[in-house]
Amino acid sequence: MRVMGVDPGLTRCGLSMVEGGVGRSVTALEVDVVRTPPEMDLAERLLLVSDAAEMWMDKHEPAVVAIERVFSQHNVRTAMATAQAGGVIALAAARRKIPVHFHTPSQVKAAVTGNGSADKAQVTAMVTRILGLAVAPKPADAADALALAICHCWRAPMLDRMAKAEAMAAAQRRMYEERLAQQRRNGREGKAVTR
Repeated sequence: MRVMGVDPGLTRCGLSMVEGGVGRSVTALEVDVVRTPPEMDLAERLLLVSDAAEMWMDKHEPAVVAIERVFSQHNVRTAMATAQAGGVIALAAARRKIPVHFHTPSQVKAAVTGNGSADKAQVTAMVTRILGLAVAPKPADAADALALAICHCWRAPMLDRMAKAEAMAAAQRRMYEERLAQQRRNGREGKAVTR
């Protein structure tokens, strides 16, 4: 499965592409960081991020896009910029009918390092090791984008099983409710006949 990992940001937006193989094998195809100047108009900065993401989607044709979910940040302005960058990328994927999944930073850290509270250095070290890279990806946004793609590759089978289980449970619930409604109707009809 080909996964595009995105560490969204307005000043620096990490983009990665990995190929998930059998088991937990993952191969890095490309990684980069899109930069936009802070003095540029917000709409123009978002356009640059969107254009870069669209170029990647067209070039690599990912099966899915994994984006870091803005979980909580102390700086509201930074959180807004991160969410906006992630939003334009999600929109670009939706236009291409590419599924989008969001993962929290702690989910990504736990998947890659085994510790949901790992620091950036630990994440970078594990990404380098998992992908068998000779040099650690820099800046941290590049490593984070790779970590997101790895996280999705490893979590996708579980997410798929959960979605199927939820769909099956919903179908069984509907069938149960339909049977119950039919029994109630039959009971009312029986009472009407005996009167």
